[in-house]
This record gives sequence, C-alpha cells and structure tokens, in this order.
Amino acid sequence: MTPEETNIKFPFWQYLNQPLLGTEKPPILNPRRFSQIYRIELLERCWKKECDAKGQY
Repeated sequence: MTPEETNIKFPFWQYLNQPLLGTEKPPILNPRRFSQIYRIELLERCWKKECDAKGQY
C-alpha cells in the first residue's frame, strides 16, 4: 500500500457531531488534538476487534 492509501484524513463528520452537553467527557474543540485522539481511539477499536475475532485465550 502506498502512503496515499493509508493516510487517514481529518474526521470532519465525527468532529462536528461531538456531543456538547450531557456526556462523561467534554468535547474537544482543538481540531489537531481531536484528530490525535480520534486516531488513537480508532487504533484501539481496530485492535480490540482483532482480539475479539480470535476468541478466548
């Protein structure tokens, strides 16, 4: 895969659809920080999905 194919673009839709009130964590207003946290959470979700697919150890 080339770097163009693996590059994650900025998640505009997720950034704009953050809940503002009534959530356990406050909204992230800094776009750069939001992008960093989004990538980390995406990696954690993918890693968890991979582990779930393997079953119990």
